[in-house]
Amino acid sequence: MGTEIERKFLLASDQWRDLAAGSGRLIRQGYLSSVKERTVRVRTLGDEARITVKGMTRGASRAEFEYPIPLADANLMLDALCEKPLIEKTRHVVPQGDLKFEIDEFHGDNAGLIVAEVELESEAESIDRPAWLGAEVTDDPRYFNANLVSVPFSKWSGGAGSP
Repeated sequence: MGTEIERKFLLASDQWRDLAAGSGRLIRQGYLSSVKERTVRVRTLGDEARITVKGMTRGASRAEFEYPIPLADANLMLDALCEKPLIEKTRHVVPQGDLKFEIDEFHGDNAGLIVAEVELESEAESIDRPAWLGAEVTDDPRYFNANLVSVPFSKWSGGAGSP
């Protein structure tokens, strides 16, 4: 069984942008199932497509199974079968030592939201926090991509930008 161990953060500044120059790739993703016990996600990233099944999050860990699928199938599922709105975001990659921070800049109904994620080998693994990294939101379900479908960032109380 695959396990994903991931921590998620807000950004304290735009200093990451210079480090990520040229790394941005558009992601379209949708959910065939977004219940908390399991999510089934379809994602396109450039000319690649994947289907991912994830279990319930426990701390910063959860079961994860991911498989490549034909791009045409993914696009059909995204357009015809997935819950709306789709998640659309540009992913930037910023290497920091042995780690890679993936910074997602959301579009559409989630425009204005930018988060950084880092995958770890264990929940106990420490990270050197770059100065541009802000508050940790790993345990805040509002920031789970599957939840951004049902309650997009633009609908959060106080409007976009107000958690």
